[in-house]
Amino acid sequence: MTDYQKKNNQKKRPAGHFQKNHQGQRRSDVSVKVGQKFPLTIKRLGINGEGIGYFKKKITFIPGALPGEVVTAKVTKVTDKYLEAKTVTVREPSPDRVTPDDPAADLVGGFELAHLAYPAQLAFKKDLIGQALEKFKPLGYDQIKVLDTLGMANPAHYRNKASLPIRKLKGELTIGLYKRGTHDLVDLPEMATQDPRTLHIIRTLGQILDRHSLSFYNEKTKKGLVKTLIVRTNLEGLAQATIVATEDRLPDEELIVNDLQKHLPEVTGLFLNLHDDSSSLIWGEETWKLWGEDYLQEDILGLTFNFSPRAFLQLNYEQMEKTYEIALAALDLQPEDRLVDAYAGVGTLGLSMAYKVREVRGMEIIPEAVADAKLNAAENGIQNAFYEVGSADRVFKKWAKDGFKPTALVVDPPRPGLEEDLKKAILKARPEKFVYISCNPSTLARDLRDLDSAYRVDYIQPVDMFPQTPRWEGVVKLSLK
Repeated sequence: MTDYQKKNNQKKRPAGHFQKNHQGQRRSDVSVKVGQKFPLTIKRLGINGEGIGYFKKKITFIPGALPGEVVTAKVTKVTDKYLEAKTVTVREPSPDRVTPDDPAADLVGGFELAHLAYPAQLAFKKDLIGQALEKFKPLGYDQIKVLDTLGMANPAHYRNKASLPIRKLKGELTIGLYKRGTHDLVDLPEMATQDPRTLHIIRTLGQILDRHSLSFYNEKTKKGLVKTLIVRTNLEGLAQATIVATEDRLPDEELIVNDLQKHLPEVTGLFLNLHDDSSSLIWGEETWKLWGEDYLQEDILGLTFNFSPRAFLQLNYEQMEKTYEIALAALDLQPEDRLVDAYAGVGTLGLSMAYKVREVRGMEIIPEAVADAKLNAAENGIQNAFYEVGSADRVFKKWAKDGFKPTALVVDPPRPGLEEDLKKAILKARPEKFVYISCNPSTLARDLRDLDSAYRVDYIQPVDMFPQTPRWEGVVKLSLK
């Protein structure tokens, strides 16, 4: 039982696990209707930050409820395996309940833990990986050292990038986020997790487009030109802006650029991205520069990196640098090491380590990112780094066939975790030093189980990359047995 569970007197029970009561009744047979109300004691938080309780032994999910609280719940959804409900009243509040800094926290996504005191948020994120390890049971899981979550001194206004839909609703320009579970757009002039500069630039750019009579996308009619505005800022206060639109040209492009230069001198480059279908994806496949610099630059661990509009960079600079420093210390690289940087992006992680090793090799599926990585290596005078386009499993196996044998490996996969073929290739190559940076405790625990024939886990360091949300990030140090 983890510290977080002990604090909230929780009993572990897998979601969806059926138990019989003394009358032999299964939880799926509980008679309950949408709209029904009942008191409920919250036992723990789920992976999405929702409160979890049990109504007649049937698991019930209640967003916004906290462990230890007694609430009056109103059922919103009934299934064979679980119930969903909302809080009508909090009868007995948790001592960890706080008032969110953002007035829209109860309306939109991205603030699922804003009502939970920050120390309790950090404890919850340590508990998340503990729950995942108990579920997947990698070898020696109950002995794995999980360190306290590394938090922020000021867990607010950390997001350096904003991607916000823009609409014209009842004649008023509306820029913000969708109301949770709907496509009703909530106008958000301020956001407690967002760098205020990104919001200022997006809203000013929206006003410029409106003044030039550009149309804005309507989700019901599927008509309109401008869908989304995207802005990324750097630590110097400079920014890169992208207009996502349904056509590959904008009317009055030159006049729009002139207005941008006049009212937003901090923007160094303006881009247009074509997204001409009705999918929920933010980006389309093609991007053009309308004006300005090709890249936005950022300094990371003493190196300067160039980012094109679609290049990946963590949204939290402060926690990203901490994560890289933890990974670098865990690898303990030496001059003769040959390092593989899987899921390399634009090379931020591998290039930050290049000065320590004989050679760095990285792979990435996005060609533009590989081009950025090569440019970043050249501009930083790094000559021992090589990058290739392709999936991590395919390229890793190709290098192995060519006779390349890595001594060190760092992986930073997306939420689905490592591909099966890559795990097999790692077990065959058996690099001595291995660091796994994860954004999903469940797929991490699964992968650790699949790798435990060759590797032991020295420790897991959770890092709070996204305060006020249940999203998880962590660094794992593995050693070859």
